Amino acid sequence: MAMSISELPESELRDGLLVCLHVPRWVDDVAARAPYSSMAELQDSARAAATPLAPEEIDQALATHPRIGERAQGEDKAARLAKAEQSASTASDPILDEALASGNKAYEDKFGRIFLIRAAGRSRAKILAELNRRLTLDSDTELTVVGQELRDIALLRIPQVFSDYH
Repeated sequence: MAMSISELPESELRDGLLVCLHVPRWVDDVAARAPYSSMAELQDSARAAATPLAPEEIDQALATHPRIGERAQGEDKAARLAKAEQSASTASDPILDEALASGNKAYEDKFGRIFLIRAAGRSRAKILAELNRRLTLDSDTELTVVGQELRDIALLRIPQVFSDYH
């Protein structure tokens, strides 16, 4: 039987939030507003606390994400979510594989971090098109986009991580 989200213990809330977005300040901000009366209220609070993320918080969060087109390592909840989110971007297609690998390298050379995108619901071709578009951005603009993508991934993960609560 599912429990109400308002009954979610703080330790479970904190652990689950770290799976959604590995940013301790964000977890603290969202947990401080608990208890939540609904999943929507939790997501609204999570959105507000992640808008915007500071550059060092983006670096913290990126440390837990695999490259697009690469399999997440491990079997913890975050790795399982990343594998599911990237399922469309890991299907075998040699031409797209090469293009994504080349794009990832160009992105890392330009920006000094991995390329991150909300992969869920996007085809590999759309991911590649967005990677190429984002390679044209300046560093400050791209950092803002990465923060928004991290926030969007977290908001998609929240209902999955807390699916035992309603």
